[in-house]
Amino acid sequence: MNFTSKANSILQEVINTYHVVNTVDQPFTNIYDEKDQLIEHLLYRKCWIDTVQWHYEDIIRDPQIDPVAALTLKRKIDASNQDRTDMVEYIDGYFLKKFANITPKDSAKINSESPAWAIDRLSILALKIYHMNEEVERKDASEAHSAACHKKLTVLLEQRADLNIAIDDLLQDIESGDKYMKVYKQMKMYNDDELNPVLRGQK
Repeated sequence: MNFTSKANSILQEVINTYHVVNTVDQPFTNIYDEKDQLIEHLLYRKCWIDTVQWHYEDIIRDPQIDPVAALTLKRKIDASNQDRTDMVEYIDGYFLKKFANITPKDSAKINSESPAWAIDRLSILALKIYHMNEEVERKDASEAHSAACHKKLTVLLEQRADLNIAIDDLLQDIESGDKYMKVYKQMKMYNDDELNPVLRGQK
């Protein structure tokens, strides 16, 4: 089984599990052991963060939302974004360790996107596909709405198929030494009380 087949299965598992209860404040349990199934553990956690944040974004767009509740939710979204970035870095760390003994060829090239950031897009695509399919199957939607969403769903599925190939090819190229990984930590400035001038001014 190639990597993306396994990854997509885990992503779908997360999304299906979330929607059983379908609330942003439901408890989270990672079904994969961190020691024995590290990449599965990381993918499961990553997609759970993405899924909760997807629904945070729905809630905060409610035009009737209470301003105080909206501010509280905005703080949760900020924290979720930081968690998401941290998980991407953990996943890249997994691949850096996995390929640590690979010697890149002299002709090896760097990829503009690390494996984990490509996987981040795969996770978001899984959510788009799930929710677009919901729109296609909505019983109270018009035929025109369902047809329009079906066209969008077809594009999303094609996009995922292309991304699957790109990710699997990238991992294979790194393993064969045709490409090499170089990871930069995401330097988010707005959460840092030394770099954000508003936060710094309140110290």
